[in-house]
Amino acid sequence: QVQLVESGGGLVQAGGSLRLSCAASGRALTRYDVGWFRQAPGKEREFVAAVNWNGGTTYYSDSVKGRFTISRDNAKNMVFLQMNSLKPEDTAVYYCAPKRYTGSYYHFGSYDYWGQGTQVTVSS
Repeated sequence: QVQLVESGGGLVQAGGSLRLSCAASGRALTRYDVGWFRQAPGKEREFVAAVNWNGGTTYYSDSVKGRFTISRDNAKNMVFLQMNSLKPEDTAVYYCAPKRYTGSYYHFGSYDYWGQGTQVTVSS
């Protein structure tokens, strides 16, 4: 079993940047593709980005494409989400999770072992 801890959230003005980190313990993260999701109050958890096990393939939601970049450092057992040009609608709790071997990259049901999340708040 792998445990993930997210960090790097905070309060930022619109147009600003944040870099989220996802640190793994337990099993090596290299065994897994990893996704970032977010959840705003009263809304369903939504897909943000995902990266395959070696970082060679990435996936993004249309709402963040061109602004966010997902990456990983397997030597450090970590995954990152660089968020630029932030908008108030990006405000949410952000979660990372390892993906199961089957299922869609874009649906939260394909992921297990969710962390506690990190709050991102973008002011206008």
